[in-house]
Amino acid sequence: MKTPRLLDLMAAMVLLVSVASSLPPLVSGDPGRRVSMTLVRGAAALGAFCLDGSLPAYHLDIGFGAGSNNWLLQFEGGGWCNDIASCVDRSKTRRGSTRFMSKTAVFTGILSNNASLNPDFYNWNKVRLRYCDGASFAGDAQFRNGTSMLYFRGQRIWKAIILDLLPKGLAKARKALLTGCSAGGLSTFLHCDNFKNYLPRTANVKCMSDAGFFLDAIDVAANRTMRSFYTKLVSLQGIQKNLDPNCTRAFYPEPSLCFFPQYALRFIRTPMFILNSAYDVFQFHHGLVPPSADLTGRWKRCKLNVTACNPHQLDALQGFRTDMLGALMNFFRNSTRGGMFINSCFDHCQSALQETWLSPTSPRIHNKTIARTVGDWYFGRRNGAKEIGCPYPCDKTCHNLIPTSTTADSLVNLDI
Repeated sequence: MKTPRLLDLMAAMVLLVSVASSLPPLVSGDPGRRVSMTLVRGAAALGAFCLDGSLPAYHLDIGFGAGSNNWLLQFEGGGWCNDIASCVDRSKTRRGSTRFMSKTAVFTGILSNNASLNPDFYNWNKVRLRYCDGASFAGDAQFRNGTSMLYFRGQRIWKAIILDLLPKGLAKARKALLTGCSAGGLSTFLHCDNFKNYLPRTANVKCMSDAGFFLDAIDVAANRTMRSFYTKLVSLQGIQKNLDPNCTRAFYPEPSLCFFPQYALRFIRTPMFILNSAYDVFQFHHGLVPPSADLTGRWKRCKLNVTACNPHQLDALQGFRTDMLGALMNFFRNSTRGGMFINSCFDHCQSALQETWLSPTSPRIHNKTIARTVGDWYFGRRNGAKEIGCPYPCDKTCHNLIPTSTTADSLVNLDI
């Protein structure tokens, strides 16, 4: 029997698909490059296993030309599991086992090798880290489930993949960018400084989180649903010991708060770029209005189509945006090496999809695309590179002006 927590997360994934069936196609001439999976054979020696005990994996697209010594690593997203029942269910799917994963992955958006579609990173070595631990690559525990074992080994998976890539050229990286989407975007905050520690001191190392700035929000029923969820997740999967010790000391006796980017951000030393929608559709549906806070279904029409929201509901959405900007304000004002692109599209993950990363219809702030803003920040072409869009409904560049036209087939194909 599925637990309420699992049902909530399953509903979130169903939502991302159901609201997303009428995307524009990928930019003409490049349907996305398919890259084969590599199993990490040395992972077993480190005790690095997916939930079900299978070996972890990644997809590597070799760089070329001037990008041969530059590396871009992308954490895959896909939610979390915070109790035994949901983790057991997850272990029987592609979210918890490489046995059930597609053996190829589509590389598009920031992973594209087409110069016209990804001008700053097209010729870099690009790696997609497959997600199979259910805790943003951060746990280190295990649980005997009857005759079988459930492995919470995300931190070891991260280490095993890095150690596998170092002799393949990562150890000689001149430039590097660690990124990820959704739960993978959260992984980027958690592992940014550690990533830098593996690379040469002379390397230019930076990190970019896409849709990973999950807020410690108060939902419409006045509960902290995400905080409760993360507290159980941190406890179950043994995450606390892998969180930044400076952060956990600062937030004692609630170390699980350091799983939230808004609390961990000020302790990260490596340059960081934050890409997020102020109305992130996942957080709208599961942080602000989780199913547990809407038992009567009064938010149902609003969640499917923002134009159906009543004034009270719109006020709640604008309040969520205000809270997100408030959580980011210190970073916006004081980070001299940071960058950001906070737009007002009802979306979730914008760097992995070509139509949002860089296309004729991609979202813009001050006429700048996401791709250009990230590139300007990484290469220092503009000081700051921090962009905040105007509140809904003034942004006319969103590819999903009415949320029922968001991102379906592409999200499925990209394993987001």
